[in-house]
Amino acid sequence: MSYQPSQKILDNYAKVLVNYALNSGQGIKKGEVVFLQVPESAKPLLLSLYQAVLTSGGHPIVQYLPDEMEHQFFNLASDHQLDFFPAKFLKGKVEQADHFITVLAETNLHELEGVDPQKIMQKNIALKPYLDWRNKKENLGKFTWTLGLYPTPAMAREAKTTLKSCWEQVIRACYLDVSDPIETWQSIGHEIHRLRASLNSLDIDSLNIISTNTDLMIGLDKNRRWLGGDGRNIPSFEIFISPDYRRTQGHISFNLPLYRYGNEIRDIYLEFNNGLVTKATASKGEAVLKKMIATKNADRVGEFSLTDRRLSRINKFMAETLYDENFSGRYGNTHLALGAAFPESYPGKINKMSTSDFDKLGFNDSVIHTDIIATTNRTVTANLTNGKKLVIYKNGKFTV
Repeated sequence: MSYQPSQKILDNYAKVLVNYALNSGQGIKKGEVVFLQVPESAKPLLLSLYQAVLTSGGHPIVQYLPDEMEHQFFNLASDHQLDFFPAKFLKGKVEQADHFITVLAETNLHELEGVDPQKIMQKNIALKPYLDWRNKKENLGKFTWTLGLYPTPAMAREAKTTLKSCWEQVIRACYLDVSDPIETWQSIGHEIHRLRASLNSLDIDSLNIISTNTDLMIGLDKNRRWLGGDGRNIPSFEIFISPDYRRTQGHISFNLPLYRYGNEIRDIYLEFNNGLVTKATASKGEAVLKKMIATKNADRVGEFSLTDRRLSRINKFMAETLYDENFSGRYGNTHLALGAAFPESYPGKINKMSTSDFDKLGFNDSVIHTDIIATTNRTVTANLTNGKKLVIYKNGKFTV
């Protein structure tokens, strides 16, 4: 299953990540530091990224990640090693970098199956201060990041397709086959911003999502705004919001598998009461799902998202959240994230808000942020503050 895209495609990919995605769709500026986190299996893209940063006047710092070391770590690590937090190193990393580019390239999507999920969550909890430092710098407008995907033979096998077919999805999804992919992305961004503005002009109190084995109420209020189209994740066609987790009520099922923490979790079903998960089941990987939900504040909703099928060119399952949460297909998709909310969903001055302030508004804070995806047909109805109802999404499309 050997395949590698052309150098032109890789160079176009790097330009989109460096010269569009960072700085919220504006690309890097001369003298900025870009931290490149790239797995061993994605080395061809690393070379293109390195060149793109240099030719744009930036300073690349490379973290080259060997494949498949996590299983050995979790098998051998004791509690003090799981709890170890390299504060000086990670603090310096956040302070030095203006941007992060992270490339996803899994060589074993089941690497941690059989590992005690408690150990995986324990390590995530230990790294929470690092995430807080990143988020604080981002909320001050001094840091941006993006993700990209480099398909591998293992990922293609998981998606039950060929490596070439996976790459064809990446090329289509990221517009790497057009003469000026950055210009195309800017056009897509304008349409996402238009839809965002339409949604943000509505006085929505709550959303009701109806679909297969799904009847879920998501609470919003005037202290929320819809987000999307700002370069975080390439590709990204979703429009999303961080709700008031305290007002989540009902049940929802998800038909796409979740690949997370080196495990596969299938047929996830969740029930909520007064904002908390009260029931969680899965046909596979249920123990990992429940251990994740048992992590502090991971039993709450941090994000609700919709993708309009007219925007995305992704039409195949990819076994990777970055792509599956942007799936187009017949009905687009919805995804819900358990765990951390996005402070950027607050319409006021984020840097004036404390953790306590966000908590009072129902913005969830957690080390976990796990997106779970459904591609079944759904109708999303907005309950407006004036008592009226308005369908905002139906048959895979926004109606605003």
